[in-house]
Amino acid sequence: MSVRTETSQDIAAEYPHEVRAAVLRTVGEPMTVETVRLRAVGPGDVRVRIEQTGVCHSDLSLANGKLPQPLPAVLGHEACGTVVETGAEVTDLDLGQRVILLWITPCRHCFACTHGQPHLCENGSTRSSEPYAVTGDGEPVYPGLTVGSFAEQTVVPRGAVVAVPDDIDTADAALLGCAVTTGVGAVTHTAHVTPESSVLVIGLGGVGLSVLQGARLAGATTIIAVDRNTEKADQARAAGATHFVAADDDTKKAVRALTEKRGADFAFDCVGSSRTIRDMWSLTRRGGASTVVGIGGKDDTVSFSALELFHFARTLRGCVAGSVDAVADMPRFFDWVRSGELDLRGLVTGHGELADVNHALDELAAGRGVRTLLTPGEGTR
Repeated sequence: MSVRTETSQDIAAEYPHEVRAAVLRTVGEPMTVETVRLRAVGPGDVRVRIEQTGVCHSDLSLANGKLPQPLPAVLGHEACGTVVETGAEVTDLDLGQRVILLWITPCRHCFACTHGQPHLCENGSTRSSEPYAVTGDGEPVYPGLTVGSFAEQTVVPRGAVVAVPDDIDTADAALLGCAVTTGVGAVTHTAHVTPESSVLVIGLGGVGLSVLQGARLAGATTIIAVDRNTEKADQARAAGATHFVAADDDTKKAVRALTEKRGADFAFDCVGSSRTIRDMWSLTRRGGASTVVGIGGKDDTVSFSALELFHFARTLRGCVAGSVDAVADMPRFFDWVRSGELDLRGLVTGHGELADVNHALDELAAGRGVRTLLTPGEGTR
């Protein structure tokens, strides 16, 4: 009985597209920019050249092991790119079409998808554990959060992209891939913030600043931003905050003073730690709504007493991807960008190329900056 050994020709046929990518090989170690080979485009796939990709806190959580991810992997999931190849079954996209890449791809068949919650699709993130490329020596490579946008190109199913209208800027479209839809969606789709209400936002990264913009869009009249970095005060006010409060020992006193000692009607934690979740909860008024938007660690436990859950009658909920169905809801976001009601440029605090990805993650870890936009093809084309 003969055993077939895969040859370099076989690998080249199965993975024909050579691209440069930032590859995470070891948790906690810097990524290295190297050449990988993307898998061939299947009948229902598209190959996308990445034009702009944001560096997100979720990428940091994958890089430092807070979120699990098979390795080696190409991280990056918040991106806009251009279609360079389509499979035979993809008939509604043209070459050269700009698209937003989606890190949750609804299957439209599972329980969640058929019950109005495609953002919770049971199959929406399975691709993150499926190889989509190989290294130069044939080792499988996985796409972080299913996209793998810290690369010149990626290959994804047709359902993982949304076409971008010609009048929407590429940088704006990239941010709509995660931060903005997550933050604004947390307000409009998850918490359903009401006009003339009070809103508290803890943590002012890209998502937190987007929550502030969502609160302004919803008509909230008292919008309180909280962050440990006081240099973000001006950004917070530009995004819609009526007040900025430093995260320190006096935070709770300051927030209560701004909400007639009741606490906020709606509160959002955009950090994802047990401490900030408890702070958010305690600063939500009795009968109010607390929403966890930040991604926390599985071993970071939050405790509530049975009595306080009863007595305060607050609602505590999680929020995945802003509870947004990107395909159905993205046109509304495009309209907000066109009208100027969403100002996405204020989220961008840095630009770079693939080699700058580690510095961008270090800035996020230190609480500096908001969003670095990478142009993966810079310096390589």
